[in-house]
Parts: sequence; structure tokens; C-alpha cells
Amino acid sequence: MQQQRLSGLADGIFAIAMTILVFELHVPIAESMSDGDIWRSIFDMSSAFISLTLSFALLFTYWRAHHFLTSIFAKNLNVGLANWNAIFFFLITLVPFTAGLLGQYTYNQSAIIIYGINVILIGMSLFFMRRYIEDHPKIDTEDLHIDEKVSGYVRILFPVATALLAVIVSSWSPVLSIALFASGILFNLVPASTNIIHRVLVDVVND
Repeated sequence: MQQQRLSGLADGIFAIAMTILVFELHVPIAESMSDGDIWRSIFDMSSAFISLTLSFALLFTYWRAHHFLTSIFAKNLNVGLANWNAIFFFLITLVPFTAGLLGQYTYNQSAIIIYGINVILIGMSLFFMRRYIEDHPKIDTEDLHIDEKVSGYVRILFPVATALLAVIVSSWSPVLSIALFASGILFNLVPASTNIIHRVLVDVVND
């Protein structure tokens, strides 16, 4: 199995999922709308905008992580790794639905839980995919320093942890849940974030 074909499939799935997100935004339609009516209609869609922004950034970070694992870290593929990719891709295709649910019912606990479970499952599938790549004797991998390996796992698991916390606190603070989702995504968008976590872990181990 060629890596180029897997990369092409991944790019297509992510591109479609990221595009479908915008379908939740609908242009206001009426026979006559003033400037104020248009702005009020757009403001009414603020929850959908927030969900779109969060989910687009989420998909971008996971596209980047997947590209690293399957095109740079792993130098070859096998059937087992292809199967892990199938699970990962399936969970990615669910994001437009769970994001739409979150955008429509932003302050509803069930919508937050469903979105959070989606994020957690994506992160965990990526975690086990990386473990499979590292442990399988027939998959050659790029040589990485231990710090790079630790940073990779931190980037995978931090959004999982924040999504889990978001699910837990959703019963009493939906706003905090959204903030936790955002923090997990922002963490992976900031290049220096893993350096901070890594230094904290080293200090804990040394103590």
C-alpha cells in the first residue's frame, strides 16, 4: 500500500469535512431586511460561528498530526495501520454533525457531551495509531529524540484531557466547557506549548 494514496484519501476527507462545517451558516432570507436586521441575524448565528471556528481549527490540527504520523514518522504502511486510519477517518467524518449539534444547542449538556466524546475518540484513535506505528516490527519509523516523542504524545492527549474535563463540567458550566474545548485546540496551534508542558513534567520527575 502506497503512502501517497493514504495521504490523498486523508486530504480529501479532511477537505470535505472542513467544507461541510460552513453549511450550518445560513444567509438570512426575507422580503425586506434593514441593515440592523441583517446584523441581528448574524449575531443570532454567533453560536454556529463559534462551533465552526472551533471545529475547523480542530480538524486542521488533526490533519497536521495525521500527516506527520503517516507521511513523516511512519516510512511504510501495512494493513493494520490502514485499519487504524479507517477508524480515525470515520470519527473525523462525524465532526460536521457533532459541530452542528454544538452550534445549534451550544448550552445544552447533551450537545456538549456528544461533541466532547467525538473529540476524545479522535484523539484516542490517533494515540493508538501512534502506538501501533512505534510497536510494530515491520513498520520503519523516523528516528526521534525522546523530547520529540514526549511532545508528540502531549499534543495528542492534551485535547483529549480538556475534552474530558469539558464533558465533566458541562452540567454546571457550558461556557467553561466551550473554553476547555478551545484551550485544547489552541494548545496545539501554539508551537511553544509543548515545551512548557515538557518542562513541567521534567520538574515533577526530578522532584
